[in-house]
Amino acid sequence: MPDLLLELFSEEIPARMQRKAADDLRKLVTDALVERGLVYEGAKAFATPRRLALHVAGLPVRGRDVREERKGPRVGAPDAAIQGFLKASGLSSLDQATIVSDPKKGDSYIAVIEKPGQETIAAIAEIVPAVIRSFPWPKSMRWGKASAAGASLRWVRPLHSILCTFGAETEDPEVVAFDVDGIVSGNVTYGHRFHAPGAITVKRFDDYVASLEKAKVVLDADRRKEIILADAKTLAFAQGLELVEDEGLLEEVAGLVEWPVVLMGSFEERFLDIPAETIRATIRANQKCFVLRDPATGNLANRFLLTANLVASDGGTAITAGNGRVVRARLSDAAYFWQTDRGPLPDLDTLQASADKLGLDLSKPLDQRMAKLDKLGVVFHAKLGTQGERVQRIAALARELAPIAGADAEKAERAAKLAKADLPTEMVGEFPELQGLMGRRYAELQGEDASAAAAIEEHYKPLGPSDRVPSDPVSVAVALADKLDTLVGFWAIDEKPTGSKDPYALRRAALGVIRLVVENGVRLPLAQVVKDADLLSFFHDRLKVMLRDQGARHDLVDAVLGEGASGSDDLLLITRRVAALSRFLETEDGKSLLAGYKRAANILKAEEKKDGEGAFAGAADLQLIADAGLIEEKALAVALSQATPKAEAAVAAEDYEGAMSALAEIRPAVDAFFDKVTVNDPDPALRANRLKLLNQLRAATLAVADFGRIAG
Repeated sequence: MPDLLLELFSEEIPARMQRKAADDLRKLVTDALVERGLVYEGAKAFATPRRLALHVAGLPVRGRDVREERKGPRVGAPDAAIQGFLKASGLSSLDQATIVSDPKKGDSYIAVIEKPGQETIAAIAEIVPAVIRSFPWPKSMRWGKASAAGASLRWVRPLHSILCTFGAETEDPEVVAFDVDGIVSGNVTYGHRFHAPGAITVKRFDDYVASLEKAKVVLDADRRKEIILADAKTLAFAQGLELVEDEGLLEEVAGLVEWPVVLMGSFEERFLDIPAETIRATIRANQKCFVLRDPATGNLANRFLLTANLVASDGGTAITAGNGRVVRARLSDAAYFWQTDRGPLPDLDTLQASADKLGLDLSKPLDQRMAKLDKLGVVFHAKLGTQGERVQRIAALARELAPIAGADAEKAERAAKLAKADLPTEMVGEFPELQGLMGRRYAELQGEDASAAAAIEEHYKPLGPSDRVPSDPVSVAVALADKLDTLVGFWAIDEKPTGSKDPYALRRAALGVIRLVVENGVRLPLAQVVKDADLLSFFHDRLKVMLRDQGARHDLVDAVLGEGASGSDDLLLITRRVAALSRFLETEDGKSLLAGYKRAANILKAEEKKDGEGAFAGAADLQLIADAGLIEEKALAVALSQATPKAEAAVAAEDYEGAMSALAEIRPAVDAFFDKVTVNDPDPALRANRLKLLNQLRAATLAVADFGRIAG
């Protein structure tokens, strides 16, 4: 079957846009093909800095013929109905219609419309220009003389050529003919900008890939990544060093080159006195280079690896020398920042009021920076005050939360007061991604407690579902205080996430609180801190999302949080109860008891409609049960009287497995009751008493969870 090859050749596409652009091209083209009934066998898209390419394999030569029968009016219907039918069906007269008979409705007209399938090459010629003109680039531009016209083509960078061929492997493919704003499709591509800039004529995907390879272009971004990583490791190993891997940087660098060549540069050893994270950030951000370390010590080496986009005639000497000059200049800046941040501020005498307010020691550089942040009145949010005011709130809350997290209150408060102190430093001003980490380094240098220093860095964590959760109690207390202050504050000013919009990352903050509590076993009475039912509900929703992502059933969370369930503000207990309930429902006792509960609940729901809500409240009459003489009814009453207090006591003791075991004792009696006992007995007294017994069963399960919210 024929294949489609499409290439859109342009000036350099930003690396961050390439992966998504390739996916968008594949989806837009293949979706349009499928809409026209052109089903394919496989499709794969590619991106290099100067091209997007798409290969769609196994397309039919033409779409399927369509035969449609359109029902019309009855024979003898008014002329207006007849004319409307002819017009809608594309018929010129009733002679072209078919008459069908129906014993009940009589004779009526049918129009049989047959449409031949569209030639695939013609469909492609319509689809591709439409995709190009409406392509969803995050940013795009116009160029040339046509750019003055508002309707001219927009593309991420000037689009130079379009390659589009269609045909079977055994034949010479055809060029799919179309043009987009004067750019005419063809069968020509271009190789590497420097090594092979000339035109290359191609036929289909296989020779396209091979031709590009000869012209020093590696089409597949994943293969470029593999080449860079393998060569980087080899070069490092040859020098007795180890590559510091960086997936994000690797992805970016692979989007900057079409023919990757890895080279090694160096810088002076004196720069190694700068914190390793700063060296890495400097070299990564400014030069897109990898750093190396000594495997024997784990310390950074004064070497870096760059990825060139060509094979240099001098072996890369000039390229590495040029990059080395820039790296040294950037590291000189970083060394200056590092030195400056450790010295006293020039306006130290103006900071005493802020220091007194926050309880800071102005003999220490980091305390000075925090006092400076407060004095400047840097706004956190217009409705939530300054950073200094926020730090005061976080410090007070961290002290309050410290016993809950098992932390020393003094250390937690001290760490919170310095948690934002590195924000006005020179280093964080240059490299915002180092906030927290630089605070820790400066705190260690001025002799802060190790746990407090670590908390300055770790209070931002976890930053996402895969990020590490801090475990040091001081870090946990400060991290909880920071996130809870954010959530409570934004809820207070009614700035809540809506739909997909969450500009203040409040969902991430709530998930961070949940993970800090659950993964560290912290018993946090959340309702005492948030004091807002809507915010508590928001935490429950985030918890459901987290548990669902971990494979738990969200309906079990609803059941544990259901009406009558206790401890709904203790996130740790909720997760433990959900886990215990999940295990219980996987057993035969659990499945059977749930079925019995559902049956009892359905009967009660129906009968309460007749007798009124609460008609069957209270305990069943044991004497009436004894007089009825049914063993199964008596057995259920006894089982409930024994199991209910056991389950309640187990829940109170936070023994959820024990609570489930207590409920499991009811299961045989429930099964036997429904097998042998008629609930809606003709005797009104017996009926009411048995419905009370079922109501007791429903109430007994509430000790553990609201079974009514469990699916199945």
